[in-house]
Amino acid sequence: MHSFRLFIIFILLSFSVQSQNKTLKVEGIVLDEAELSIPYAAVSITSKYIGTSTNEDGHFYLELSKKNELDTLEVSSIGYLTSKIVVKEFLELKEKVIILKEDIVSLDEVNIMNPQQYVKFAFKNLKKNTVSSVHELKILNRFFAVEDDKAKFFVEHYLKIKDVGPRGGIDIRRIDILEGRRSEDYRTYKDANIGRIYPVNFMAKIDPLRRGISIKDYKWTKIGDTSYDGEDIVIIQGVNQVQKRKNYLDPVLYIGIDSYKVYKTRNKASNVVYIYKKNDEGKLYLSYHNHYTKRFIDLTEEHQRILKTTNEQIKLSKRNEVIVLGIETDKKKIDVGNTYVYRTKMEEIDVNYSAQFWNTVNLPPATDYFKKSVKELESNFGIPIDTQFELVNK
Repeated sequence: MHSFRLFIIFILLSFSVQSQNKTLKVEGIVLDEAELSIPYAAVSITSKYIGTSTNEDGHFYLELSKKNELDTLEVSSIGYLTSKIVVKEFLELKEKVIILKEDIVSLDEVNIMNPQQYVKFAFKNLKKNTVSSVHELKILNRFFAVEDDKAKFFVEHYLKIKDVGPRGGIDIRRIDILEGRRSEDYRTYKDANIGRIYPVNFMAKIDPLRRGISIKDYKWTKIGDTSYDGEDIVIIQGVNQVQKRKNYLDPVLYIGIDSYKVYKTRNKASNVVYIYKKNDEGKLYLSYHNHYTKRFIDLTEEHQRILKTTNEQIKLSKRNEVIVLGIETDKKKIDVGNTYVYRTKMEEIDVNYSAQFWNTVNLPPATDYFKKSVKELESNFGIPIDTQFELVNK
């Protein structure tokens, strides 16, 4: 294996210690030696199940307790060796720079198995390789409804789910919404963008690791290789030979050649993505997910007049992001209510809104897509998003 140095630069953008609650607020950015950002890298204290992900610009924000100063901060991303540094040492660096090595992998075709065999072993070892006992995930769920490439509606929830990972099947029924907020609703088609089930549950239904795959129905092909945390990864794409109309679900799996762990999945079009990270036992759990869907519907003459257009169709799209902010595996500390949220539209859920909560909660930095969509929402009638939150949410 050949390797060369890349710079992963953590620029400490802000750091403060609040004397009353003794918290450490750490912001940074993850870049390579070409000063290009590394998106969706896992940034965490693995032993304490505290973590977040970088956004698409490589920025991250992590709020730690004073007692975490002697814990180890880990940063990992597919294609790079994991960086480890004690939190206190990182904060004391004059220059907040960590030098990592990127793995350059070119697997010898003679030394790897048939792609279908890797897929077979990956599914056979799912229970062993993932957090498959009862656990709780703290999640940020962001949803935008878009008409003709302009955001018209936004809903955001902070929630907890109780789950057992991929072996739990396609339903996540224990979903507890803790806080929520929404924008003004500027949609012309108010029922067309929101799914019929809660987005986190939809996420589970289209997850190739949860819904299961009839391996023999697919043609499996190796399309690349990379690495994660020192393990070589083979990238394998499956194309369904039976249900070709569902090619949007054709999976691409990033499988470790030694452990058969699935570190990432996406569909062929890359508009459905799942990224996983390790706990302190080396088992994987979900870190980040997004899906983007679109469809076209015919416009009536009335809607053409409303929209002031002669176009015969309108493009409706939605983007959903799920960012996992933490995991709890101690059964005594798991507390998720039994609700019917899993089969409810996101916009129909009546949840608490607290401006103070959203101003203080440990959220990841906004992605470019988030900032772009918020700007579009504000441009509909020139109303700032914070004002919309105040007017709409009770």
